Amino acid sequence: MRIVFCGSPEFAVPSLKGLLASEHEIIAVVTQPDRPAGRGLKLKPPPVKQVAIEYGIEVFQPEKFNTTSFLDRIEALEPDLIVVVAYGKIFRRRSLSIPRLGCINLHASLLPKYRGIAPVNWAIINGETRTGVTTIFMDEGIDTGDIILSKEVAIGEDETAGELLSRLAQVGAEVLVETCNLIARGEATRIKQKDALASYAPKLTREIGLIRWSEPARKIHNLIRGVTPWPGAVARVGERRVKILRTSISSDACGLPGEIKQVDASMGILVCCGNGGIWLKELQAPGKKPLHGADFARGYRLGIGDFLGEGSFEDSKG
Repeated sequence: MRIVFCGSPEFAVPSLKGLLASEHEIIAVVTQPDRPAGRGLKLKPPPVKQVAIEYGIEVFQPEKFNTTSFLDRIEALEPDLIVVVAYGKIFRRRSLSIPRLGCINLHASLLPKYRGIAPVNWAIINGETRTGVTTIFMDEGIDTGDIILSKEVAIGEDETAGELLSRLAQVGAEVLVETCNLIARGEATRIKQKDALASYAPKLTREIGLIRWSEPARKIHNLIRGVTPWPGAVARVGERRVKILRTSISSDACGLPGEIKQVDASMGILVCCGNGGIWLKELQAPGKKPLHGADFARGYRLGIGDFLGEGSFEDSKG
């Protein structure tokens, strides 16, 4: 098939490379415009664009996808299929009608659960133990199209959103290539989603990552995992804002919320929560490198009986 691939972030790269290694032809790549990044705010191309350039594929980077002029250009390519992986644009009726075999999307959840922009994050935040990937025929709704294939994946006890997303990118690439092969042979099934079972994964905000030590340890642990690496889980050491990067649940009895109960060279800093405690295994102060919990405690002179503050963006330092 002649395929137009739409995608932008690192998550989409394995899917693009998988299709490039398949019997199908990628005739163009559509991705987000280059954006300023880093301290120098230099324009940085999306990861998908970098791969496309490496393979000599034509790249389009429209600010708006559904304009008549841009869709005319895509239509002129006469694609058999449009494949969408984390592109970040809504497809309207004309967009969906351009390829003769339709538009398909790879989504990082087991639909209809976690429709929306941040399915991996919310699955972890909500304490799910399993998730997966799903391919669908796109319609005008958000992740509401008919299901073609899905594959379930277990979520690790201490796995972060970034780590899980990397695993799902690889699994998703395999499922996507298989999906395209089925479509090319005319063997792709269509399974209607059960809307009554749907849940949603809205966009993350920085405020979601603010830690409240009065909440149960399990809930805090899941939150930290779900917002790592972005937007990050935030607590306070004195007046300084600190990111918590990695944690594990403690089975030990604990004291008051936010109280440091133990500092261990291997496990890190044991902090009490509203119910139970968690080990802070890796932390990062603003502008500094990540540190193991014990090294952080030593550097910031934290010990048993000290308290960590709750997350805030009003701190006077960092």
